[in-house]
Amino acid sequence: PEIRELLNDAVFAEECREKSICIISILPDILDTGAKGRNEYLDTIKAIGDKYKKRKFGWVWSFAGEQDKLQAALEMGGAGYPALVALNIKKNAVLHHRSGFSKDSINEFLQYVIAGRIAPSVLRSDVPKLRKAAKWDGLDGQMPEEEDYSDLDDMELDDLENGQNRAVSTLL
Repeated sequence: PEIRELLNDAVFAEECREKSICIISILPDILDTGAKGRNEYLDTIKAIGDKYKKRKFGWVWSFAGEQDKLQAALEMGGAGYPALVALNIKKNAVLHHRSGFSKDSINEFLQYVIAGRIAPSVLRSDVPKLRKAAKWDGLDGQMPEEEDYSDLDDMELDDLENGQNRAVSTLL
């Protein structure tokens, strides 16, 4: 099956609302793993998806913070990322994978899900509307540019120190 990036409500509807079980993976931010690390996680999910393709599960992924309201509704990410859940929206049930993010541990989790050996949690809130996200370009992330504060050295703070410190000290 295709492992789809969770870019909007339409993807969520097709993969999660229209299928009995939807496997949702939230991966670490690209700045934490780089493209190589993210691709390794996606390869793990694809391998498991191929193993369970006859089950007709929905498969989606996003990264930490991108769909934060969904993560909150599903109670994902409290123990860090990557995180994975099996969601049955029709039964209002979510099952949390609480082990390592490896083929073996995810496979074992899905076997337990299918066999009904994991007690589901009830969704405590409705699944929120998803924000429209930009598709991952497959590249490493770029650190945001930092503000240049080098010109602060040229500022004179004498007036501030003499005038406002007195005003603050009289308030205390």
